[in-house]
Amino acid sequence: MEIHYRTNTKTLTTDNDTPIQQDPTFWDFGLHPLVEDGLEAMNFEKPSPVQAAAIPLILEGKDLIACAQTGTGKTAAYLLPILSELATGEYPEDHVNAIIMSPTRELAQQIDQQIDAFSYFVGASAVPIYGGTGGIEWEVQKRALKMGADIIVATPGRLIAHLNMSSIDLSRTSFFVLDEADRMLDMGFYDDILEIYKYLPQDVQVVMFSATMPPKIRTLAKKIAHHPAEVNIAISRPPESILQQSIRCKNDDKMALLTRVLLDEKPDKCIVFFASKDRVKQARRDLKTQGLKVREMHSDLDQESRDEVMHGFKNGHTNIIVATDILSRGIDVDDIDLVVNFDVPADPEDYVHRIGRTARGKNLRGSALTFISSRDKERFDAIERFLGYEVKPHPLQPEQTSEEPRQKDRPQRKKRQPRNRKDAKDSKGRDDSASKKPRNRKSGNRKPRNRRGKSNRPDKNTNQPSK
Repeated sequence: MEIHYRTNTKTLTTDNDTPIQQDPTFWDFGLHPLVEDGLEAMNFEKPSPVQAAAIPLILEGKDLIACAQTGTGKTAAYLLPILSELATGEYPEDHVNAIIMSPTRELAQQIDQQIDAFSYFVGASAVPIYGGTGGIEWEVQKRALKMGADIIVATPGRLIAHLNMSSIDLSRTSFFVLDEADRMLDMGFYDDILEIYKYLPQDVQVVMFSATMPPKIRTLAKKIAHHPAEVNIAISRPPESILQQSIRCKNDDKMALLTRVLLDEKPDKCIVFFASKDRVKQARRDLKTQGLKVREMHSDLDQESRDEVMHGFKNGHTNIIVATDILSRGIDVDDIDLVVNFDVPADPEDYVHRIGRTARGKNLRGSALTFISSRDKERFDAIERFLGYEVKPHPLQPEQTSEEPRQKDRPQRKKRQPRNRKDAKDSKGRDDSASKKPRNRKSGNRKPRNRRGKSNRPDKNTNQPSK
């Protein structure tokens, strides 16, 4: 079965053109109540197209190949049904129940963070397994693989290293997920994936997500998946009505620039996103000293406190919320006129969700501003590649504040012309090269260095042996 998302009709259909439920909510899938509690706490309500198509298929136990660009919500599309199954308590506690493969350490970290958020009420155990960590982390990873964990998030190379060095039993693993499968194959992990698959049971449920569908993906699917369903989702892009701008600056200058933007533009409703809750708390204190009406939103707040913050935001008692990505999805506020990325998100998907909080409902226009320091440049370059265009600079863009000058702005060093010593003349017309003093100032003429000590070979100029 193949499922397509038709962007012109906003409907989901199967390969025989049978319509699937239109505009579903997360409560229509039959997810475990503990998973639904987590979604409600995070203000999730309506799934993205890839979630609407993939979640029911995974819950039915089908193998799946999903082609979906970054920014379509693919991580939740496989995490939610897996967590729902694990919440039933029917899976062994002393074995690894699910393995999620990631091509990079950064993506593995991101997936691990989302597991923590979605499984808050489920209590599922997740262990990241990737390189670049010390001996203590290696032992923690080894113990999790041997003693059991609900979910393992691993890079191929690191997991192969554990399998080669320890006796690990993966014979009762129920879910095998390949995230960004095309990228893993591009990085040369094809054989590693097949090697890992040998340790898994034959009835393991295989779920593959890929931004593209090259022939290698289908070849791999034939070897590890059993009659997989296919889901193809159109590329998601931010609405054109959002005015996207950026400011390249030093990291230490971000707060001063943010304060100036908020004081100058005086937005009616604004959300400022940060990378961590500690930075959120500090930002609230800094902005409050400037007389701004600001509240904070992060995972340390209980549901009653979150509801209080959102109520004050909707009725105008608060016009600025500083938040983590807990607020990047599912909030029911249509008149947000400014979204600020104080920290550049780790993935273009998060960028799309963040700035998508504006230009919603009757609010046809909105603005999104992103601060970019030298440490953010690589991430923002990936976002611009995904968007397919460069984000315009904000009017407050300093002329030269970046911690490292951009390549195109670096002054070109003049090439030094090689000196022709034959034609070199001094000011009196004499040969300049001949008037140069010897380099060895003490002895006049520089003597060759004898690197091996005195030679015992006969002198070439005499018949007598050298002494």
